Amino acid sequence: MFSTGDLAVYPAHGVGIIESIEEKSIAGTEHTFYVMRILDNDMKIMIPKNNAENVGLRNIISDKEVEQVYAILQEKDVKFTPQTWNRRYREYMDKIKTGSIFDLASVLRDLYILQADKPLSFGERKMLETARNLLIKELSIAKEKKEEEIAEGIASIFGITDSHVTNFEI
Repeated sequence: MFSTGDLAVYPAHGVGIIESIEEKSIAGTEHTFYVMRILDNDMKIMIPKNNAENVGLRNIISDKEVEQVYAILQEKDVKFTPQTWNRRYREYMDKIKTGSIFDLASVLRDLYILQADKPLSFGERKMLETARNLLIKELSIAKEKKEEEIAEGIASIFGITDSHVTNFEI
């Protein structure tokens, strides 16, 4: 599925590079692992090769998927069911953990829309920033553009003039 040097996405952590493929003996059984380094923070993750798909390890999105992400971000007619911030937080965190770029885009969109209506909780603000950073990193690699360009494009979708802020202080 992946080779050394490939870029891949690990759910909730973002884009990383497969640095090596290693054999390890665990309880007397040989297992093959992808050794991945996350680009944003240099964290190393060992992913069992035979379980990579189950944990959500995936390729960088295609051009067609980039278009779908932008379509999700631009969708403004979103209906929210009334719920407490902590229930909404859990729901959005579950979406981020799926590793789906489309779920990630919908979480970012929803939080930006909610933020325009009322103040977000501290956890929601952190989640917005996490979703934003994960999305910007992958889109910049997929489109071969600078992260700043992607950030400006996303900010303009939501009417934010400074792409480096998300209308709150952490």
